[in-house]
Amino acid sequence: MPAEIPAPYGTGPAAAGSGASADASTPKPAARIRTHHLQQAKAKGERFAMLTAYEQYTAEIFDQAGIEVLLIGDSASNNVFGNETSLPVTVDELLPLCRAVARSAKRALVVADLPFGSYEVSPEQAVATGVRFLKEGLAHAVKIEGGAFYAGTVRAMVQAGIPVMAHIGFTPQSEHSLGGYRVQGRGDDAARLVEDAVALANAGAFCVLMEMVPAETAAAVDAAIDVPTIGIGAGNATTGQVLVWQDMAGLRGGKMAKFVKQYADLRTTLGAAAKAYADDVRSGQFPGPEHSF
Repeated sequence: MPAEIPAPYGTGPAAAGSGASADASTPKPAARIRTHHLQQAKAKGERFAMLTAYEQYTAEIFDQAGIEVLLIGDSASNNVFGNETSLPVTVDELLPLCRAVARSAKRALVVADLPFGSYEVSPEQAVATGVRFLKEGLAHAVKIEGGAFYAGTVRAMVQAGIPVMAHIGFTPQSEHSLGGYRVQGRGDDAARLVEDAVALANAGAFCVLMEMVPAETAAAVDAAIDVPTIGIGAGNATTGQVLVWQDMAGLRGGKMAKFVKQYADLRTTLGAAAKAYADDVRSGQFPGPEHSF
């Protein structure tokens, strides 16, 4: 039977040490979370958390906070590169971000989005792109958007040794064909989402992420498959939850989606810090004697 999800830093038997001296404030090493740990979590009725990450420091902070899965999302297009949608971001832009996160997170499972245009042409294209993210990006798994149509692609990637997280419901890369940001899986469409999830799980996806799906539909999907599910705007019946970290921490500003819970107000905090710094520079208070050689 697969082991439980490894304990966070500084907890569990390893934290007690074996007589070796160590700084008590230093986080203790933690075992790496693998895909089978997430599958075991569902079997035991446990839940896990997932956040996006795009660079070293947030990856370290979230990892040490106990976040089980870090996603290098194509949402970097909006949240790092300043685009209006996720569509423009490229493989070559995401790979350096992926490397930074994978090198910095010592416990979390690191998953990379395959961006728009990098897997749709054929299973062979998807395998080639997935290999790049595992080899060059150091990711542990990848995520692709789409329903049962992509079951063959998922199967080919898994057979090539690439763990795949599937993404159904609202798929941002298809926002133009879906008519914009709209809830998916209502009415008769609910059965199709269940069929999509079953097909993708049967093809070997280790997890199914659902975005902007009615809670009742998401619960039906979760009940229909053995692999864990992750929700974003999909109710509370999923095994895990994911948010874009800039939304979760209040960095982005502006109106938030209904499914976002804001846990901090970093935009205000950083703005105040920047203003205080600028004021000190202009007034001559910084640098002071204590900052000079």
